[in-house]
Amino acid sequence: MSLSRVLTAVGESLRRHPRRITGSLAVLLLGTGVTAFGVAPLAPDAADLPVRQVLEAIEPLAPQSAKAQTEALADFNFKLFRTEATRSSDTAASLLRRLNLDDAAADAFLRSDANAQLILAGQPGKNVTVEASERQQLLKLSMRWSTDDEQMFQRLVIERSAGSAGFTSRIETAPYIRSAQLASAAVQTTLFAAIDDARIPDGVGVQIAEIFSTDIDFRRALRKGDRFNVVYETLEADGETMRAGRVLSAEFVNGGKTFQAMWFQPPGQDAAGAPLKGGYYTLDGQSLRRSFLSSPVEFSRISSGFSMRFHPVLQTWRAHNGTDFAATTGTPARTIGDGVVEFAGVQNGFGNVVFVKHRNNMETVYAHLSKINVQVGQAVTQGQTIGLVGATGWATGPHLHFEVRINGVQQDPMTVAKQSDVVPVPAAALPQFRQLANGFRNQLQAAATIDQTRAE
Repeated sequence: MSLSRVLTAVGESLRRHPRRITGSLAVLLLGTGVTAFGVAPLAPDAADLPVRQVLEAIEPLAPQSAKAQTEALADFNFKLFRTEATRSSDTAASLLRRLNLDDAAADAFLRSDANAQLILAGQPGKNVTVEASERQQLLKLSMRWSTDDEQMFQRLVIERSAGSAGFTSRIETAPYIRSAQLASAAVQTTLFAAIDDARIPDGVGVQIAEIFSTDIDFRRALRKGDRFNVVYETLEADGETMRAGRVLSAEFVNGGKTFQAMWFQPPGQDAAGAPLKGGYYTLDGQSLRRSFLSSPVEFSRISSGFSMRFHPVLQTWRAHNGTDFAATTGTPARTIGDGVVEFAGVQNGFGNVVFVKHRNNMETVYAHLSKINVQVGQAVTQGQTIGLVGATGWATGPHLHFEVRINGVQQDPMTVAKQSDVVPVPAAALPQFRQLANGFRNQLQAAATIDQTRAE
């Protein structure tokens, strides 16, 4: 066959079957490529590499050194550490078991020692830290707890006596380490729901409500979308956060209006030689402490306000010229301002009741108390506990009935508090105040970014 005929036949095949021939050529080329890669050497042949011997003399360990090292290893003891929280159902034995301790002597000591019995006394949830040997024997136990003193905490220490199975115990007092925390939250339903969502301690939420209670009616004026930023102290004991401290600064946006506050203690002493009292001020220097508080108890759920209501005992609709604060029996009831006790005793449907006379013909009433802590004629100061909440008189449950009267006419406590006097920062302390205020502004701005970052 001539060359021209062969080329003509190939061209005709390409025209009739282009895909089939193209695919065959691709397979042929790919196969050739794979085969080529498969046989290509990736490294030099090991037989062609040079061989070199390295000889190094090792000196034997001296018998005395070997013996010393063996004895040191035999005397080495591991120390194990573990922390557990106490439970309401705990006994000394069950607590030790959870701590992975098998120590009958420690169990007996925890049950018999007066200091050691503090571990399981009172409220559960105390953190107990132990140091133990590898044989699961107790070497040291420590537990910390807070007291009413905001400067110091107490620490229980139990240690195994050296060279014996006995134990000793002691209670120590040590100062807290203070640090500042920033937090931010938005209100969707209630203030305390926002506090919970932001993992802020309840005590901080109570302080926020107290600080702004005169400017914001947390019973009726709280709105969805309100937000707050706060800088507060935490008190730490041996690296463990024990409690929340004071709110250092706070900002609350209510209905689009911003309220700010900061803690400030003016330098110097009063006429009696005592340090001047600290308090909360706006960042421009106006005191948030007014002549009268808006509430006779710390912020709590309100069962009824200043309005008409269906009386639960008399079964009739009547004016409720006061405010009922729902609280558990024993909650402290405080006077909202300086005054003199006008009446303290039992009176009709009020049950145990206290009347306090203030300036400008103002009088306050604290009813249904379970206990009265003051006497007629006694001078009282703002915030002083005058009795404990109860359910005496015409009450269906524990609560505090509170009234504010001016010239014998009942008034809304919130309105009276807002209209009371305020005190500015002393002029001599203004330079120090302004410096602190600038720092708190920056901290509140930083706190505001926390919730924004979380949302992003």
